[in-house]
Amino acid sequence: MDKPLAKLLVVVAKEPVPGKVKTRLFPELSPTVAADLYRCFLHDRIQEVSTINGVDRAIAYTPEDARETFMTFAAEGFELFAQRGKHLGEKLNNIFLEKLSQGYEAVSIVDSDSPDLPKSVINESFHLLLSKQAQVVFGPCHDGGYYLVGMRRPHPELFRNIPWSTENVLPVTLEKARKMGLNVKLLSPWNDLDTFNDLLEFYNKYKDRPLSKGWVASKTFSFLSRLDKVNK
Repeated sequence: MDKPLAKLLVVVAKEPVPGKVKTRLFPELSPTVAADLYRCFLHDRIQEVSTINGVDRAIAYTPEDARETFMTFAAEGFELFAQRGKHLGEKLNNIFLEKLSQGYEAVSIVDSDSPDLPKSVINESFHLLLSKQAQVVFGPCHDGGYYLVGMRRPHPELFRNIPWSTENVLPVTLEKARKMGLNVKLLSPWNDLDTFNDLLEFYNKYKDRPLSKGWVASKTFSFLSRLDKVNK
């Protein structure tokens, strides 16, 4: 087996099943349309991270029987494995515990809900970690959560007793890190597309810009431009 690279990027993703993903977009979008949109998120995220050099790549998927679905998404060079844990905190912690024990010097985990996130931001997370400027890196979202977390060593306490799916996720986590004496750096804020208003803001942000063919969120933007409720 080849020796792993120093850096591992893990994309966390859900199987795009109607009624199981992007439920906060209901009723403005039907379950089927919301799932199709999330499929675009996945395509854009995987396409963008496929072009990052010098990293190993993986997709941590849920549910555990979704491997075949993600084999159709992942290009060559992606490891596929199921998320393990009862809630998000356990799942994230288990990824760090397992992957850092395999010899990686830094692991960054990124979500699949911010399709316009450029690879430069992800690269910055690894730079901060490997240059020892940070022990932990977070990418803050406008809703109080985070789109990325990166570490050089596991810190399980950062995922315990967190009010997941609230605006206090990152503030509570940062306070834990402060009490633990960890050196934390924050990346540029970015917006997850969780609500219908998020979709409208995303579409209006880019609708009048000249977008290149290979633009990072091209599939998502193209999908939204065909929705009458968005493209008014």
